[in-house]
Amino acid sequence: MAVDLSVTPVVLCLNRSGEPVAARIADALGAQLHGRAGRTDAPVQFANALAHARDLFAAGVPIIGVCASGILIRAVAPLLADKRHEPPVLSVSDDGEVVIPLLGGHRGANRLARDIAAVLGAKAAVTTAGDLAIGAALDVPPSGYRLANPEDAKEAMAALLAGAGVRISGENIFGLEDTGGEVELVVTTEPVQGSATRLVYHPQVFALGAGCARNADPVELAANLDAVLATHKIARGAIASLNTLDLKGDEPAMNQLAKALDVPLRLFTAAQLETQAARLASPSEVVFAEVGCHGVAEGAALAAGGALAVEKVKTGATTVALTRADAPLTQLKGRARGRLSVVGIGPGQASWRTPEVSQLVAQADELVGYGLYIDLLGPLAAGKIRSDFPLGGEEDRCRYALEEAAKGKNVALVCSGDAGIYAMGALVFELLDRGPDEHGVSDAAHRIEVICSPGVSALQGAAARAGAPLGHDFCAISLSDLLTPREDIVRRLKAAAEGDFVIAFYNPVSKTRRTLLAEARDILLEHRPKDTPVMLATNLGRATENVRYRRLEDLQVDEVDMLTVVLVGSSNSRIARLGEGPRMFTPRGYARRIDGDLVDKDRFDWWSPTSAPVTKEKAQ
Repeated sequence: MAVDLSVTPVVLCLNRSGEPVAARIADALGAQLHGRAGRTDAPVQFANALAHARDLFAAGVPIIGVCASGILIRAVAPLLADKRHEPPVLSVSDDGEVVIPLLGGHRGANRLARDIAAVLGAKAAVTTAGDLAIGAALDVPPSGYRLANPEDAKEAMAALLAGAGVRISGENIFGLEDTGGEVELVVTTEPVQGSATRLVYHPQVFALGAGCARNADPVELAANLDAVLATHKIARGAIASLNTLDLKGDEPAMNQLAKALDVPLRLFTAAQLETQAARLASPSEVVFAEVGCHGVAEGAALAAGGALAVEKVKTGATTVALTRADAPLTQLKGRARGRLSVVGIGPGQASWRTPEVSQLVAQADELVGYGLYIDLLGPLAAGKIRSDFPLGGEEDRCRYALEEAAKGKNVALVCSGDAGIYAMGALVFELLDRGPDEHGVSDAAHRIEVICSPGVSALQGAAARAGAPLGHDFCAISLSDLLTPREDIVRRLKAAAEGDFVIAFYNPVSKTRRTLLAEARDILLEHRPKDTPVMLATNLGRATENVRYRRLEDLQVDEVDMLTVVLVGSSNSRIARLGEGPRMFTPRGYARRIDGDLVDKDRFDWWSPTSAPVTKEKAQ
């Protein structure tokens, strides 16, 4: 199938009657088939259709649901925002007679619907005005072509719908009839100015090869390219990829230029580039002696495909060259720069996982982490290569993830909570910071892209369940002395106690560590009241979640385990008695600000600490 989708779709099946149709679609697309547990025999099972569809949509995964349209609409409705970035969502009737693109028309949904309809012999119920009246979505060109002025597409299509007619200049990529009308569709590699009556499409037939000295100025590389493009009348949009030596994968100049061009950065080894030596216009023995190939810019462009169109152009610290292919370059050669996404999935439930984390997981080639954490991803991890590591294997886990990313893979290192809070984030950077004689990682691992994405931490989850215990100054202390000397932990406990911070205790106990929590309780009792509220939160966000409150003097080690977060209030923390139960909070001092005349009291003349709730009208 010819649909250009960056993430492989998932086909959802809710019952056995629709399973044969779902399987045919999945086979045709090479997509995963996910089915409702207990109602289908799909290889990947889910329990709740609404939650699962919502999770996939948040991750940017195209969804094809063999089910009623209303189910998918209700699932994704809370997440709808920008139609330019939402993934395709389609519904297919159980009998396979109708295919309806619900969302993502700007991301290929209509084209996907027609292709599915062709497989099933069904009707594609496309309702987009442009597709129906014009026969094409002019803002979604075929793969390998780029619209230079997408901001004008809406007005141009409106004019066509009003009967303006179309005029074709160059290749007719939409197969439309040229009526000599007012709206011109231009297909060219040259930098042509577009407008509301002229949509300009660039076939991406050029491959850019580039080289640079270490830490070259990104401005210099971009200026070199722009000068070459201006000289040869080539549009930026006609470039399909930026290609270079793998040793340059971490160069800011390369990565910034690829981002500015909005094209993939593709990397080649010196040996791969050297296979192009006979085709180079300007081979260099100096370059060969330095990196092992006779040319980087020309060699990389040739390795990417096509014949040399622009020979190497050199500035002080950069080189660029261009090749041109006979057709758009849609199957890119070389490899991507490796990427390691260090992600925190929160306590585990999908609703507490950020959309960005879900997207990074969906895009990853391989998942690395403690097995339980990967399991908590549920169907989102289905079909992924996964490498499970046990507790205690943290350094091996991070090292493996870095080295796999160094091979050009897109790897997600999965952590619970937030990856940067008592998790693997710091260890990843520690390994990258170590020298070669300090048991660090390979040079290739230093050239990968590292992305850190925030997650809901255990202390945030516990605080939300409690109410607002972190409403004033707080700190977090790990009571594990496996990596931190015991005397350092005690010193921090005393400082936090004296500072009257609300404290979140991580790793409070284990099977072998049973004394530090009791010692912490005794230290705190020297500085705050015996009835200071303490919250114990176990298995947050999971089916076995258990939240309870204790007085500080009554805190017992035996009711705390490794999966428990302990939140100890400050001397000001309180328990509010509400209809749904007790809630813990720490006042920030607003009453004192008013009583102490630190704010304009006239703005609060309706308020007092003991007053009844104020109506919205009175507050205004």
